[in-house]
Amino acid sequence: MSRVGKKPIEIPAGVTVTLNNHTVTVKGPKGELTRSFNPEISINVEENVVTVTRPSDSKEHRTNHGTTRALIANMVEGVSDGFVKNLELIGVGYRAQKQGKKLVLNVGYSHPVEIEPEEGIEIEVPANTKISVKGTDKERVGALAANIRQVRPPEPYKGKGIRYEGEYVRRKEGKTGK
Repeated sequence: MSRVGKKPIEIPAGVTVTLNNHTVTVKGPKGELTRSFNPEISINVEENVVTVTRPSDSKEHRTNHGTTRALIANMVEGVSDGFVKNLELIGVGYRAQKQGKKLVLNVGYSHPVEIEPEEGIEIEVPANTKISVKGTDKERVGALAANIRQVRPPEPYKGKGIRYEGEYVRRKEGKTGK
């Protein structure tokens, strides 16, 4: 049995989960998320607990079982607490600033790079070398953070670039090789 799929999901106070033909809608203080799931996996909402079960032990059902449970748990956590990805800019002259809703990055190119967040995702710049991406949907928050990091990924020789907070970048020796 799937260890992840067997765990019940507890619904915190202030969050409502509704099920309509294998489409789960989760409403909470931070917003609302909706997602459709495989009709072969059964989802039960009872009082303050959501349980996910599978019809058989086939490989496809086992994989969908754990994935479905994890996605619903992320939806519940997103509308109650939200998700945050923190990035940091490392390099001389590298800085970020916010203009309206846009994020403007100066990371060593001849022009500033502008990134517009999609609806439901918020970008904050607490310092000119730190960026926070916040939102209710874990997948979209991670995708936007990855797109920002892709503008100037960290390089292994000097360590310059945009990296996740706490990310370790393996360093290489230069041409001297000493």
